[in-house]
Amino acid sequence: MGTLILLRHGESAWNARQLFTGWTDVGLTSHGEQQAQRCGDLLREAGLVPDAVHSSVLTRAVRTADLVAGSAGAHRARTTAHWRLNERHYGALQGREKGDVLEEFGEQRFRLWRRSYDAAPPPVAEGAPGDVSDDPRYADVPRSLLPRTESLADVTARLLPYWHQAVVPDLRAGRTTLLVAHSNSLRALVAHLDRMSREEVPGLNIPTAMPLRYDLGEDLKPRVRGGCYLEPAAAATAAAEVAAEGFRSSCATR
Repeated sequence: MGTLILLRHGESAWNARQLFTGWTDVGLTSHGEQQAQRCGDLLREAGLVPDAVHSSVLTRAVRTADLVAGSAGAHRARTTAHWRLNERHYGALQGREKGDVLEEFGEQRFRLWRRSYDAAPPPVAEGAPGDVSDDPRYADVPRSLLPRTESLADVTARLLPYWHQAVVPDLRAGRTTLLVAHSNSLRALVAHLDRMSREEVPGLNIPTAMPLRYDLGEDLKPRVRGGCYLEPAAAATAAAEVAAEGFRSSCATR
């Protein structure tokens, strides 16, 4: 069984401003590009040069995957981008500052929308910014599958078919497999792999640009629950910062 590396993309322009991003297509900051290159260095130094790379179709993930592969020396890796790995669609919250949403709706609803398993934010209106129905990248996706908002449960349901059909075969073939995605698409996958309860899910936070290694058995169960970050102390600090988003001023971030 090959080794699985999970990686949230580097810092994006909207991460830096603490905005709900979702399916909005924004690029990496210069800091995010540097983070991605360093992730590639870490993989190379750890002997984890990817044989296969999977990413979402969103620019911040695609660019991160390219930079990581280049820095790691994975020049022959097969790279695939798929919409099922996209970030959670945050509905009408997309483009809004997290602190403003917290102030308007209160802490309980804010936490439910950000971290619960079942709660979805208000949907984006048809034709409004955030409605991806006419985005050419999704021209081959049935409109019934394109979200206007999502809970983490919804993300899990649309992600797992790709996991089983595309990623698992690479792992069973013995390939070191890098999956570059987003905060919530990775939360969905980690919760699935670790068989997390719904009570555990709200405490799961995925930091940007911190490679997370999973070694899986033939039954696809992790040998170590939660996997192993290549830089565990830095990852713990960064995950705590993710948990605090919205509770601190955006001007205090990068």
